[in-house]
Amino acid sequence: MIEINGTVLTEWQLTAIGGGAVLLIMLILLLMAVRAAGRSARATEPLLHQLVSMTARVEHLSDGQQQLAGGLNHVSEAQTMAQKSMMELMEKRLADVSGKMHENLHGSAQRTAKSLGELQERLTAIDKAQENITKLSGDVLSLQDILSNKQTRGAFGEIQLNDIVSKALPSDSYTMQATLSNGKRADLLIHLPNPPGPIVVDSKFPLEAYEALRNAGTQAELTEATRMMRASVRIHIKAIAERYILEGETADGALMFLPSEAVYAELHANFPELVREGFAARVWIVSPTTCMATLNTMRAILKDARMREQAGAIRRELGLLFQDVDRLSARVEKLDTHFGQAAKDISDIKISASKAGRRARRLDNFDFEELAPKEPTVVALPKSDAKG
Repeated sequence: MIEINGTVLTEWQLTAIGGGAVLLIMLILLLMAVRAAGRSARATEPLLHQLVSMTARVEHLSDGQQQLAGGLNHVSEAQTMAQKSMMELMEKRLADVSGKMHENLHGSAQRTAKSLGELQERLTAIDKAQENITKLSGDVLSLQDILSNKQTRGAFGEIQLNDIVSKALPSDSYTMQATLSNGKRADLLIHLPNPPGPIVVDSKFPLEAYEALRNAGTQAELTEATRMMRASVRIHIKAIAERYILEGETADGALMFLPSEAVYAELHANFPELVREGFAARVWIVSPTTCMATLNTMRAILKDARMREQAGAIRRELGLLFQDVDRLSARVEKLDTHFGQAAKDISDIKISASKAGRRARRLDNFDFEELAPKEPTVVALPKSDAKG
C-alpha cells in the first residue's frame, strides 16, 4: 500500500491506474496516427490495422487488468480474513497465555507465601533453639565455674548426695552435716541399727586429677596424671578411714561418694588397685547409681530393725485382739441362743394362730337361723316350799 497526499492506494488500485495510463498513451498515439492519416491514406492503412490490433490488445489487456484487479481484490480480502483470523487466534492465545501466567503467578505467589511462612516458623524455632543453646552455654559455663573451685565443687557433691538420700531413705533415718565425737563433720550420717551401726557417707570429687588424665597428650603427661589420680584418691580414702570410722560410735566402714559416674568408671576400669585399697581400709567407693542401690539396701535394713522394735507392741496388740475375738465369740453364742429362743417362740405363736384360725372358720360355717326354735320353750320353775 502507498499513501499519496493522505490517500492510501492498494496494489490493485495502482495496477488499475497503470493500465489506465497505458490506455491513455495508446489513445494519444491513435490520435497522432489519425492526424497522420490525413496526410497519406495509403500510409495510414497499415497503421490502422496495427491500431485496430493494438486496440484489441489493449482491450484484452484491460480485461486481464480487470481480472488481475479482481484476483488482487480476492487475495486482499483473503489476506484481510486471514489477518483477522490470525489476530483473533493470537488474541485468544494471548488471553490463554495471560490466564495461565496469572494462574501460575498466583500459585507461585501462594507457594512463595507458604514457603515464607514456613521459613518464618523455622527461623522462629531456630531463634528459640539458639536462645536455649545460649542459655545452656551459660549453664555449662556456670557448672564449669562451680566445678573449678574446690569449695563449690564440694557443695555440689553434697547437694547431689542430699538429693539422692532424700529419695531413698525416710527423713528421720539420716542426718546431713552430722558432727561426730572427734569434732569432725560428716556430709551424711545414716542411723543404722547395731550391727553395723551408724555409717558415714562423705562426698569427694578428684576433678583436677581426672581432667589431667583425660587431657594428657603425651606419655609424660599421662604418667603424671596417673600419679596425681592415685595420690588424690589415696588421700581421700585415708582421710575418710581416719575421721569417720570410730569404734563404738559408727559402723566399722564408711562410704566415699563420687558425684561423677565417669570418675567412678575410670577408677574401676584403670585403677582397680585403688578400689582394693578402699576395701582394705573399709572405705567403699560409690557413684550416684551405686549409692542409690546401697541406700535402698539400707532402707530394707532400717525397715527390718523397726519391725523388730515393734515386735513386742505387735504381740501385745495381737493378745488384745485375741481377747476381743473371744468376747465376740461368746456374745455371738449368746445372740444365737436368743435367736433360737425367739425362733421357738415364733413357731409356737404360729401354731396357736393356726389353731385359732381353724376354730374361727368352723364358727363362720354355722347356720344360726336353722337352729332357731319354732315354739316357745317352757321353762319349769322350781316348786316353792309349802311353808313359804
